[in-house]
Amino acid sequence: MTDVHEDLHHEQGALAGEHPGRAQQPVIKVQDIAWLELEKPDLARAEVFAHAFGFTTTYRSASELNLRGSDPGAPCVIIRKGRSRFVGPAFRAADAADLVRLAAATGSTVRRLPEHLGGLSVDVREPAGALVRVVADTLDHEALPSQEPLPLNVGHDLRRTNAPQRPPRRPAVVQRLGHVVLQSTRYRESLDWYLEHLGLIVSDFLFFPGQRERGPTMSFIRCDRGDQPADHHTLALTLGPRNRYVHSAYQVSDLDALAAGGEHLRDLGYQHSWGIGRHIQGSQIFDYWRDPDGFLVEHFTDGDRFDCSLEPGWGEMTASNLAQWGPPATPDFLGIAPGKESLREALAMIPAVRNDSEIDLNRLLGLMKVARS
Repeated sequence: MTDVHEDLHHEQGALAGEHPGRAQQPVIKVQDIAWLELEKPDLARAEVFAHAFGFTTTYRSASELNLRGSDPGAPCVIIRKGRSRFVGPAFRAADAADLVRLAAATGSTVRRLPEHLGGLSVDVREPAGALVRVVADTLDHEALPSQEPLPLNVGHDLRRTNAPQRPPRRPAVVQRLGHVVLQSTRYRESLDWYLEHLGLIVSDFLFFPGQRERGPTMSFIRCDRGDQPADHHTLALTLGPRNRYVHSAYQVSDLDALAAGGEHLRDLGYQHSWGIGRHIQGSQIFDYWRDPDGFLVEHFTDGDRFDCSLEPGWGEMTASNLAQWGPPATPDFLGIAPGKESLREALAMIPAVRNDSEIDLNRLLGLMKVARS
């Protein structure tokens, strides 16, 4: 029998006694990520970047901005006026009955969302303190015109004759929210909470160089939809010296949309972080940008989809193993470029070792080794 992880750039699955990557009896099984919630001080500036990145506005008030992709459904991103910060992710439950079950298990309550969002919500906090919202029956917007993939002459398969390719430099149309990556000082506790409460399952584990025996330090986690394929990861968690948002990713139609959309962002003077390349875990073609508030956002296309039968892969966590091809990961992407973000990370290291976290000196040394490997 062929192992589905053969020929990938990581080891061939778990060793005896390692984390199984799923809970035996989760409270519920969420179906997808719904949206992300943030606060930003300047909603007008945020909206200008959002349109350049490829979003469409669905709701705008003096205190709130809702952004969507072209796929039918709820907004991808909800931004409220406030200090610059990530508030938390929202996940979509199968139905309202799941919300009742989750509320009972967590001591929470089911409440109605605002009219422009519709539906119901349960708000809970995971062990690291992040706010997690689970929603059902939200207002679904109809599909918008999307960006069709360009016909390609691949090898000897000719799909285009007497018709040159001229993709315009314009915003890449965002289709949907794909995933969010979060850093936690209590990674293992947070991981187990998501698996046990939301029924998520792990696609790939990574561990610090030379520290596999101490367990994983990063996980790429997908929704369990049974035999229906889901994104390789809807959520990724990683161990670090402070709890923070790392990045979020948004699907576009193809490589040309991603590349031409990136040139459009570059022409407007926005900060490029890393890309273009193809990831290993998830296989996405990626391109990373910073918005005006410093949040890292990704355009991606051609990501992996797995059903529930796939067991987790295991691999070493290194900067060089982040991509199959493309430029080396930049200091900005790795969070080590000079600036406020890297300073905050550095200042958090000593308190993290001393406080109630999963970071000790050995883990800290392993984390520092990742960026150099």
